[in-house]
Amino acid sequence: MSDLDKTSGQGMANGWESTVGDAVTAIAEGPYFEELAVGQVFDGAPGVTLTAGHAAVHQAVVGDRLRLPLDAHLCREVTGEAALAHPALVWDVAIGQSTLATHHVVANLFYRGLAFRRLPSIGDTLRTSTEVVALRQNRPKQGRRPTGLAVLRIGTVDQDGAPVLDFWRCAMLPLRDPEVRTGHDADLDAVGAAVSDADLAEGAARLLAGWSLDRFRERVPGRHFADVSEGERWRVGGGDVVSAAPELARLTVNIARVHHDAGAARDARRLVYGGHTIGVALSQAARALPNLLTVVAWHGCDHLGPVHEGDTLSSEVVVERRTPLPGGGGLVHLRSRVAALGDGDPRDVLDWRFVAVMA
Repeated sequence: MSDLDKTSGQGMANGWESTVGDAVTAIAEGPYFEELAVGQVFDGAPGVTLTAGHAAVHQAVVGDRLRLPLDAHLCREVTGEAALAHPALVWDVAIGQSTLATHHVVANLFYRGLAFRRLPSIGDTLRTSTEVVALRQNRPKQGRRPTGLAVLRIGTVDQDGAPVLDFWRCAMLPLRDPEVRTGHDADLDAVGAAVSDADLAEGAARLLAGWSLDRFRERVPGRHFADVSEGERWRVGGGDVVSAAPELARLTVNIARVHHDAGAARDARRLVYGGHTIGVALSQAARALPNLLTVVAWHGCDHLGPVHEGDTLSSEVVVERRTPLPGGGGLVHLRSRVAALGDGDPRDVLDWRFVAVMA
């Protein structure tokens, strides 16, 4: 086992030591799969105060297109706040803070049940705690390093301790010792609670308390909630190239090796941070529905394949359901399927089902 405390992950683990002459060098690294235990908590990532600089860089990398984070005057008229943070910036930082537990991750399989408890503004500080809630060792594969799956419960609060985000993430991690059999065999399908449409609507009403959706409809031309029908589908014209991938990982304090060090990836090509692909998908969804106000929840998100820097992403967006809100406007339940074109034929890389607000 590493020197990582079993109940708290205040910093990187001293996974192993080497001796050069009389000097002993400890390796600053995160845990491997067999060094995780259910109930272990990682809460030592630095807090991140969201700034206009974060917002500008994030916009440049993933193409944020939501009107309220971009237009301070419109944002103040509608929400009473002049600087609403883009939701993708918020969840990217939260996921990045959780990577103390997944420094050696080789893939992220899914996210489940992500829900905003409040919508932060620029100037708020995010702090994240990550708990290991389920573990399953994978069956060995010939020629592949043994791996296991770790499901993490991620909770993010603001500077006052008020809840901001709560969700589950499943990461695949290698074993340090390929001969170890941990016995971990959790049923991962049972992890992560689904949220009903009624609960989502109730939560959204709390998040949007004090907002003037009428004012948004007055000020912004185009289609709003009443104009959107279930089953509508768009193929977003044109693709978006993936660039500045390590920069986004650094911006969001994401320390997963595969996003920074090509030598850590299976095919010696750096993997793009999953939040990067999701951010581009949201930007493309906002081209199909330009009057999305914000995202309040995810039903789920499955990474279907790897994305590499230089790939071009394209997407198809469908309206699965609509849920009216008591004060007007409503929730649109959207599904985004993303394909990547790099070397060879297009390949499916993302299946993301999320809930957005329209006026």
